[in-house]
Amino acid sequence: MSTSPLTILLASPRGFCAGVDRAIQIVEVALEKYGAPVYVRHEIVHNRFVVESLEAKGAVFVEELDQVPDGFPVIFSAHGVPKSIPAEARRREMLYVDATCPLVSKVHREAERHFSEGRQIVLVGHAGHPEVIGTMGQLPEGTVLLVEDLDDVAALQVKDPDNLAYVTQTTLSVDDTARVVDALRARFPNLHGPRREDICYATTNRQAAVKAIAPKVDMLLVVGAPNSSNSMRLVEVAKLHGCPASRLVRRADEIDWSELDGIGRLGITAGASAPEVLIEEILRDARAHRDVTVEEISIGTESITFKLPRILLEPETTA
Repeated sequence: MSTSPLTILLASPRGFCAGVDRAIQIVEVALEKYGAPVYVRHEIVHNRFVVESLEAKGAVFVEELDQVPDGFPVIFSAHGVPKSIPAEARRREMLYVDATCPLVSKVHREAERHFSEGRQIVLVGHAGHPEVIGTMGQLPEGTVLLVEDLDDVAALQVKDPDNLAYVTQTTLSVDDTARVVDALRARFPNLHGPRREDICYATTNRQAAVKAIAPKVDMLLVVGAPNSSNSMRLVEVAKLHGCPASRLVRRADEIDWSELDGIGRLGITAGASAPEVLIEEILRDARAHRDVTVEEISIGTESITFKLPRILLEPETTA
């Protein structure tokens, strides 16, 4: 064990956002209201610690509706789902609760509005991500064009270059997305965009906090999951803004403290689906190995909250 000093710079804001907090509450309240088991289509948020904690309370996670037996409630994850999913749930007369983040739902409504006004939609996002699948699934197949990077923008084939609109995934890199949108606007000057930025406040704030501490540390750890888009973007942002030695960790047990012997200043943040308890776990481990001083670097506070769906707040009716 090394007792050498280690200064930890904690990024703030970090961890849970309002959409994630709401989604987890939805599962917990549904378990209280309906009893276990409650089924959840896809991981409610991209964090195994959270998923396993909810499983211990009686949640059962599945990938598709056909894995849900008749007669049990099902919850749709915070990432959003294609319209075909609630349609199938209604066909089967299932009791379902939609935990889609309201900021993702806002993107869905934007895409529908542009489509109803006759525009072709360009979605900036990562292929295969549940949020992208959900957004593309709001409209008829083939009507949303996905672009991931500048090469995709250059290769984009559209019906009418003067009748286009774009929306974006909510968890992208702010800087990368700005470059892609600039390239889209350069190619299509009459491009319609969102009234307000699609990248959510939490993604924007967490990336700004990382930019504030990355140049000041020797290494930066992002607590999150490899399938969490916003967590992976935090690693990229840290590397691009002054800390090449940045990496993702799921839990404290992934950290080999002997490898950090030469590190004097360590940055720590957490993706929007990572609970604060995982940060506390790392701080406890750090104190067991080093003489730790913790400094919190805050770029502001967050006060946004989202209401639970009405179906969970209404009293149960009896026949």
